[in-house]
Amino acid sequence: MSDWLPATAVITGGASGIGLAIAQRLAARGTRVMLADLGGEKLDAAATSIDGALAQACDVSDLEDVKRLADAAFDGLGTVELLLNNAGVGGVRGKMWDVDPADARAHFDINFWGVWHGCHAFAPRMVEQDVPSAIYNTGSENSFFCAVPQTAAYIAAKHAVLGMTESLREDLPEHVHAGLIIPGWVFTPLGDARMMQHGMDVGQYADIVVPQLLARRRFVVSHRSNLKRIDERMDDLRASYAAHGVEDGADVRDKLAELFKR
Repeated sequence: MSDWLPATAVITGGASGIGLAIAQRLAARGTRVMLADLGGEKLDAAATSIDGALAQACDVSDLEDVKRLADAAFDGLGTVELLLNNAGVGGVRGKMWDVDPADARAHFDINFWGVWHGCHAFAPRMVEQDVPSAIYNTGSENSFFCAVPQTAAYIAAKHAVLGMTESLREDLPEHVHAGLIIPGWVFTPLGDARMMQHGMDVGQYADIVVPQLLARRRFVVSHRSNLKRIDERMDDLRASYAAHGVEDGADVRDKLAELFKR
C-alpha cells in the first residue's frame, strides 16, 4: 500500500452519500477538504460537520461553474492534491426507445459532462503543481455491465466515464494519477430509498475504498460479485474472437503510438 496522503482534496457531490463519507475519512487522516455540491443547507451542514472543510456551490453540468470551483479550490486550499469527480444523479428509467432523448442528454450533462468538466478545469493546474496528486472519477458497476434494468442513459454515461478516465490516464504525467471508482450497490440518496436501503452502508463502503485511493489504484472496487457479470461479457467477447478473429499480425495501438510520437 502507498504512503501517499493528499494534503488537500476537492470532492464534487460532497454534500451527501459517497462523497461526504470519503471526505470525512480523509479529513480524519489530516486532509483538508473542499466539498462542492448544489448550494443550500445540505452543503452547508456537510461542511460544518468536518473541521476545516470548505464549501463551494457548484453545478457540475456548467463548465464555467466548475472553472469557478477550481479557482476557489486553488485560492482556498493552495493546492489540489486529490480531485474526486463524484457528483451524479440516478438515471431516467424506461426502455431505451421510450426515453425522451432530451432527458438522456440532460442526464449526460451531469453524469458524463460533469466529470469531463472537472478533469478539464483541474487537470492542467494539477500537472503544473509538480506534486504527487490524483484525479478519481466515480464510475459504477454499470461502467462494465448492465446492473440496473432499463437505465440506458445512466449505463451509457457510466461506460463513457470509464473510457474517458482510461484516456485521461495516458495524457497525464507520472506525478498525476487517474483512476476510476466503481461503486456497487451502496445506500445513498442517488435512487429510490426503497431500493437503495438494501445496499451497503455508505460508511462501510468508504472504509473499503479510501485505502485504495491512498494506494493510487487504477480501479477502486468493492462488491466482488460484480466479477460474475463482467466475466459473462468478456467470455462472450473472447468466444467471438476465438471463432471469427483474424490473425493479421497488426497491433494498431503500437502503430498509432508511433505515429503520434512523430
